[in-house]
Amino acid sequence: MSQSVKRTAADKPLAPCPICGKPARTETKPFCSPRCADIDLGRWLGERYVIPGPEEEEMSYPPRSDDENRSR
Repeated sequence: MSQSVKRTAADKPLAPCPICGKPARTETKPFCSPRCADIDLGRWLGERYVIPGPEEEEMSYPPRSDDENRSR
């Protein structure tokens, strides 16, 4: 008779670090080190990463309520 083995999240191998490709560590997940986490943060803050969205020309915003009060 086989015994069932409970698996935990710690048993699952972590994905490689998105910056350098080394194995990620649980302390700095999804990165392998604080250095790679800082590199990633710097890229976000330096606007090297961009989340695509509609062009600004395509976006239309409804007037705000305080804008209506100013025109009167």
